[in-house]
Amino acid sequence: MIRLATIGTSTITERFIEAVSRVEGVRVDVVYSRDLARGRAFAQRQGVPDAVDELTALAGRVDAVYVGSPNGAHADQARAAIEAGLHVFLEKPATPTSAEFADLVDAAAARGVVVFEGMRNAYDPGLVAMRDLLPRVGVVRRASFALCQRSARYDLVLQGETPNIFDPALAGGALFDLGVYPLSAAIALFGAPDAVTGATVTIATGADGAGTALLLYPGFVADIGFSKITASSRPSEIQGELGTLTIDRITDPRTIVFTPLGGEPEEHRIDGDDNNMTYEVARFAELVRGEDDPTADQQRTLAVLRAVEEIRGTG
Repeated sequence: MIRLATIGTSTITERFIEAVSRVEGVRVDVVYSRDLARGRAFAQRQGVPDAVDELTALAGRVDAVYVGSPNGAHADQARAAIEAGLHVFLEKPATPTSAEFADLVDAAAARGVVVFEGMRNAYDPGLVAMRDLLPRVGVVRRASFALCQRSARYDLVLQGETPNIFDPALAGGALFDLGVYPLSAAIALFGAPDAVTGATVTIATGADGAGTALLLYPGFVADIGFSKITASSRPSEIQGELGTLTIDRITDPRTIVFTPLGGEPEEHRIDGDDNNMTYEVARFAELVRGEDDPTADQQRTLAVLRAVEEIRGTG
């Protein structure tokens, strides 16, 4: 049994705990919160046995830690957990910079533990289906992946406030919160791009609210769209010389349509869990048990973070 502690008391942590309950061999034993009363209340609501307000109290009580705190706190909390000999599951984005994540990978290897980023679409059966269907489009020439969801917390920004998700000091913004999903899907399917360029829209807090990126590959390009201040329901696409794949949702593909050149569309339905964090939890458990090597997972994360840095102009 892999015993977990969670860091963070937001909705994403609630979904993580729910996902853990659907995966055999993993359970959440402890909630960590700097505010012990808040942590205990959260633990009680989630059916978790205990809560602590000191990270040092986790050593010996759990095997791994889920880090679901604000993005800017990930690196320090993960490093503390690794030093305590704990495996680490980082909510996306793993860290604000690729250098921080590379340091965590080295530290984890030296300590004999796993550090892993939970990028839910990378492990979803919909992405597996996209990969299986990809040869049918022939030579890929263009891909277009997007995720644009207006956040209710943008209304707070319009009222002059700075919620965490739009706070640049906490590595908030649309690129880190949403843009990493289409980026990760592209890199999972096509590998690291040869070059990346992009532009973002800055909002009142100083964070990016929306943006676009262009990934350059040999013989084709992929455009990436993301926004937390506007909304769109348009599907994503992969266009090849022999046909096109149309994907309903890049975070959890459930309907993929292949349209051959000059032919009739073929609809492919994917049967997937309604909480697709279950797939990343299962992958983490597999790595913790030593059933596979985490290098490929970590290299994908690094490639996404490097692309983020190019888009932000910090690479």
